Amino acid sequence: MKSIRFDKTGKAEFSSTLHNRVNEYFKKNRETKYGDSRMVYKSIFMLSVFFIPLVIISSGIVSSSLLLFALYILSGLGMAGVGMGVMHDAIHGSYSKNPTINKCLGYSMNLIGANANVWRIQHNVLHHTYTNIDHGDDDINAPFFLRFSPNAKRYWIHRFQYLYIWFFYGLSTISWITTKDFVRAIRYKNMGFFKKEGEFRKELVKIASWKVLYYTYALIIPLVMVPLPAYIVVLAFLSMHFVTGICISLVFQTAHILSDTSFPQPDKKGLIYNEWITHQLATTSNYAPKSRVFSWLIGGLNFQVEHHLFPNICHIHYRKIARIVSETAQEYKVPYLVKSTFLTALQDHVKMLKQLGRA
Repeated sequence: MKSIRFDKTGKAEFSSTLHNRVNEYFKKNRETKYGDSRMVYKSIFMLSVFFIPLVIISSGIVSSSLLLFALYILSGLGMAGVGMGVMHDAIHGSYSKNPTINKCLGYSMNLIGANANVWRIQHNVLHHTYTNIDHGDDDINAPFFLRFSPNAKRYWIHRFQYLYIWFFYGLSTISWITTKDFVRAIRYKNMGFFKKEGEFRKELVKIASWKVLYYTYALIIPLVMVPLPAYIVVLAFLSMHFVTGICISLVFQTAHILSDTSFPQPDKKGLIYNEWITHQLATTSNYAPKSRVFSWLIGGLNFQVEHHLFPNICHIHYRKIARIVSETAQEYKVPYLVKSTFLTALQDHVKMLKQLGRA
């Protein structure tokens, strides 16, 4: 991974022009690149949707299985909203210009059972730098029964992955709250992260401590307080995570695993024959650009192109700068991928999964 390099002789003029135009937009409109009161309101809303159902469940007043499942699933939707609309910007440092605020809100990742520091490496470093590159982008480094890249080894079972993928998408956050953070922390240490003396051990303790806190209020207290059989409470808890896993997986995967996104491979010297910025445009797609409500709910991640080019800009600005990116890309004859609706993107994602499953 460390040997992968991008060709810097390609679209340097495009990159500088695009950044100048985006900077000029903020200067002209006297806007900050960070979040504003809209992010505060969204954070309060999403955190409330996540926590309030859990508080009601833990109060002991829920005696109906149907209501228990409904509350847990509602909390799961709030969990997805926290992940996409609060934590994501905070860990990228784009929520606020105040690093302390970003750090604190980044811990909302820990509050929903995962780990902010592991996510920062997986997402900010590996996914954003090496998008759709095998062994670089951890989002496509999947277990053997899933194939997200035409460069990955194909097994016979992959021909059916478009059918069973949804089950594993649903399990994705269950993996996060159990083993995934520990497994990836160990792997990232072996890759050269967590270099300081004692840092790795402290990180493992932090991961375990946050998970104990999460399980305590999300599962153990409900098991004690809810006057229903324990297996029903556990199933309701798992249903919460299944909903969250489906939501988050579909939002992120439909931006990169498509039939018209590219999956470049470095040459023997580790060189990618594209400048980094054009690589991002070739491997990333937008969808549903006109859907304001949908965009609000998923933290602006339907504008994945803008997010990958400007991860330091808060998502509330993506809709406005999308026109600048699109027009500049067209001017310099650089690909700018976009699907008109989320359903169209989802259909193309399924099409790509089928293609990847064929010999």
